[in-house]
Amino acid sequence: MGFQVGEAVEVEVGDVAQGGWCVARPSGLPVVFVRHALPGERVVAQVTEVTSRFARADAVEILLPSPDRVPAPCPYAHAGGCGGCDWQHAALPAQRALKAAVIGQHLRRLAGIDREVTVEPMPGDEASARSADGTGGGLGWRTRVQFAVRADGVAGLRAHRSHEVVDIGDCLIAHPGIRGLGIPRRRWPGVASVEAVVGSAGERGGHAERTVILTPAGHQGTGGRRGDAEGGEGAGNGGERAGHGGDGRDRSVYAEEPGVAAVPADAVLSRSRHGLTPVRGGAYIRQRAVGRDWRVGAGTFWQAHPAAADTLTAVVLAALEPKPGDAVLDLYCGAGLFAGAIAPAVGPDGAVIGIESDAGAVRDARRNLRDWPWARVHRGDVAQVLRRGGLATARLVVADPPRAGLARAVVGYLSGQSRAERFGYVSCDPATLARDLGLLLERGWTLAGLRAFDAFPMTHHVECVATVAR
Repeated sequence: MGFQVGEAVEVEVGDVAQGGWCVARPSGLPVVFVRHALPGERVVAQVTEVTSRFARADAVEILLPSPDRVPAPCPYAHAGGCGGCDWQHAALPAQRALKAAVIGQHLRRLAGIDREVTVEPMPGDEASARSADGTGGGLGWRTRVQFAVRADGVAGLRAHRSHEVVDIGDCLIAHPGIRGLGIPRRRWPGVASVEAVVGSAGERGGHAERTVILTPAGHQGTGGRRGDAEGGEGAGNGGERAGHGGDGRDRSVYAEEPGVAAVPADAVLSRSRHGLTPVRGGAYIRQRAVGRDWRVGAGTFWQAHPAAADTLTAVVLAALEPKPGDAVLDLYCGAGLFAGAIAPAVGPDGAVIGIESDAGAVRDARRNLRDWPWARVHRGDVAQVLRRGGLATARLVVADPPRAGLARAVVGYLSGQSRAERFGYVSCDPATLARDLGLLLERGWTLAGLRAFDAFPMTHHVECVATVAR
């Protein structure tokens, strides 16, 4: 006996699971993964999907609420609403406890590590009180939001596990600079998506630097630095790379359209088969981290939370403890954030070698690292560049890979040819992190440290920094 889609079932909610779900195990029935619920609650759940092994459902009525349940700040954070936020119905401390539980589950199951995990708030999110500009308390942090556009030109956010675009009017987790652009309140004919990015370096005209990226209707896909790691539904990706596709649309058309002309952005770009083409303004945005400005292409990955770049860099430096004369590898180096923070520490007698596959990010990294001639960036697939050899023998390694984690060949390199003594692993996915840690531990590494950060409040996503040593 099983479930039917649309059926309502009363269940006791158990442990949290990856992806914003909780697990219910009705007697004699398949496991049900329930969204919009919390551990310990009794709910009426409406079944949304049935497979041969389990069912998915949305909690539509809360019969016995958890003491951690709070009213969702956003009116669209509910069953059938926007899919971007998983935990708006949970108090912030409870959200972090849920994320810690998921990390612990993956570590035990995939790496054989039994470790107590604490998810730390990002600076500015410690208190539940929210500032007047809408930031803090888990809101107003997302500095990059991708809005999907319906056939009628309405820009909104996608429902959970759906292509349906929800007309939300506003996004409360978006940075105030993005909310001020008013993208959901405009019409976007002939556009498939509108992506907004706000910088963190300096101000222009009384606001942070803002860029809008338009994807024309019919554009054939976009490439992603982190894929769906930071919200494939809802608020969009945390940082896409420029895609390539054949849309054939004349970029100059956008300059004539009222919706585009009225957007108070510093730059407007369009995706084309050649990448990102400026319609107005430049193709780069300035970000501020570790005491300096960074040039970052509008389509290049950068951490979405304003405090993440500083926080994660400080943790990496503390974990690796680079010394003058050290050689360091920065794998999946992006715009060069970690390499640029490490280069001054190792000095001219040391070496920093970054490896990155995305051409735009490589250009950014080389420009950002030009003050340190001993820091170089190789363009190419990380595993292939490592396999080619010819790199300096590194004592330290740091990696911030996409959601898929480390390639097996990279794990093999670290455990074989490499003479590295310490490895700092920055991860946005607890499952792939645990998988890779398990492989490293099998090959002689030991887990020397693990910290986790709530870099994506209100969502199920979390950022971790693991340190392993020989």
